[in-house]
Amino acid sequence: MLGRYIVLDIETTGLNRSKDQITEIAALKLEGNRIVDKFETLINPQMKIPAEITQLTGITDDMVKEKPTIQEVLPNFIDFIKKDILVAHNAIFDIGFINHNLNLHLNQTLENKNICTMNLAKKIISTMPSYRLSSLCNYFDIKNEYAHRAMSDVYATTKLFTKFQAIMHNNGLREDQDILKFYQDPLLKLNLSLTHLI
Repeated sequence: MLGRYIVLDIETTGLNRSKDQITEIAALKLEGNRIVDKFETLINPQMKIPAEITQLTGITDDMVKEKPTIQEVLPNFIDFIKKDILVAHNAIFDIGFINHNLNLHLNQTLENKNICTMNLAKKIISTMPSYRLSSLCNYFDIKNEYAHRAMSDVYATTKLFTKFQAIMHNNGLREDQDILKFYQDPLLKLNLSLTHLI
């Protein structure tokens, strides 16, 4: 297991970080496989949430109208994650949105190392038809009862990452630096089949 890391997820009003806004941030802080702290808040996006997004996430305008803005949330969130390794599914989306807002409001950029469980899955498993979080959860029998709500997705990603860490451990990757090297090196892959894993 990694020594200490943060699993995070966000919900937004859409896919374009330049015009859409974050509506929810959730994160778990883990030491090994033990949860030691958590961060969770709805966020007032200061814009109307599109109907299709409310249908997907369940987050309504009424739910966020009295919540803090992203400018108010970011300092506490940055204090929560500190310099720990960040883990997210499709991390380029979550971290991209957070970095855009950090740069816009605080003139900062995340310097944390990060691991994307989607990309990690591609390095470990060669035969998945889809690497979406829902597909991986289905294959590994991980329940995500409130998919597309940030904390539920965080718990699902945490369980998925724990399974991946066990697979890496069983294949000789047992230290933080080994896991990070495996993740960062495009030439290193396990290419295991689903039948081998399940």
